[in-house]
Amino acid sequence: MLLALLLSAAACKDKEYAIPEPNGGLANDVIKRSLGPNLVGQKVEFAYAMALPADKGKLESATVEASIAGAPATYLEHRSFYTNSSGDDVGVEVGAPSVNKDNTTSVSFTKDTMAATLRYFYVVPEEARGKTVNFKFTAKATNGQTVSYSMGPYNISTMDMKLDLQLVDNAACYISIGDMAVYTAAEAAANPEKIDLVYVFRSPANYLHAILSPGSDPQYLPGVTLPAGVNKVTKLLRAWNLRDQQLARLQFGVFIDDLDFQQQGFEDAANLALNLKEDAGLWVETADGKYKAYVFINSVSNSGKSATVSIKRYTVK
Repeated sequence: MLLALLLSAAACKDKEYAIPEPNGGLANDVIKRSLGPNLVGQKVEFAYAMALPADKGKLESATVEASIAGAPATYLEHRSFYTNSSGDDVGVEVGAPSVNKDNTTSVSFTKDTMAATLRYFYVVPEEARGKTVNFKFTAKATNGQTVSYSMGPYNISTMDMKLDLQLVDNAACYISIGDMAVYTAAEAAANPEKIDLVYVFRSPANYLHAILSPGSDPQYLPGVTLPAGVNKVTKLLRAWNLRDQQLARLQFGVFIDDLDFQQQGFEDAANLALNLKEDAGLWVETADGKYKAYVFINSVSNSGKSATVSIKRYTVK
């Protein structure tokens, strides 16, 4: 209860921030704000609240220690956030920008402050892939008091994610699951072994936006001349109403994680998917069985003969 108002201000949009009145000395609390699998290269967000009575001193510093050092972009906000009457988050500068040293990230308070909520953004490093990470949050006051709060362990996924790949018919239309990248025909010709899928747009209503294995029956690749060597038979399964929040970045409370890939079979897989719509998805298994992926269709444009997709990829072997 000591820091309920601070944490409520950090986590909710419908309550106005108010300075808490803690009983006793320095106190602290933490919530994890980010949801879903923790992915390499992505941010894991926490809100760290700390406070002490006005007659007991001021906040001096805040430090977060991670069991595995975060990537260089890891930081602890030097602004304390509250939610205003309009529901907007407002940051008030209370300290100097954070400093990373080894496994720790610290902020020194530069304003006379007895209560603050600082946001901590841990950028997951490659070293943490497939491991667990713990965090220790520590606040220090000018009266010499120190408090700490431990969080974790948190599993770090082995998956990778790539957002907003732009597909254009007869241009950047060759998809590599291994690279999570899109190539032109010239680039695909130079690296045919990398190409797993091809995007095609054709005007018949039952075709429109399609993603196909290069090894599909040629009748489903009308007007397409594949570069030499681009011929893999990739497995595809349509998915309905599977709108992963990290890929869609919308309100959907659904997350694809490592276990989903481990359990996903391809016994009934096809090698093409025609007439794809916005918010549709595809489970994919590469021809060599090295990768499984989920390709989410963020948007499509008939006039632009194009689509935007985002991918989660799991390494099988």
